Amino acid sequence: MIRKYRKKPIIIEAVEWDGTNIQEIHAFCDGKAWHDTIEILKIQTLEGVMQASIGDYIIRGIKGEFYPCKKDIFVNSYDLIEQYIYTREVNNG
Repeated sequence: MIRKYRKKPIIIEAVEWDGTNIQEIHAFCDGKAWHDTIEILKIQTLEGVMQASIGDYIIRGIKGEFYPCKKDIFVNSYDLIEQYIYTREVNNG
């Protein structure tokens, strides 16, 4: 039997990778993001290492996991409800 489902509304946190905000993304992702080049960001996800390009959003999921999302998919799936600058300190030691 085929059934229709609606995705449950959840609130997520996300930051857009703009190529210059590596410090913010590093702090946001608890050190699970890095870049080899200025254009490509790598993120440790539950499925392994994934890549994000400039303009992609990095999402913190409901279980605390991180993953990239293409901008067109993100803007069609999420509405902005709050905005703040992520300033959590990261221990590089």
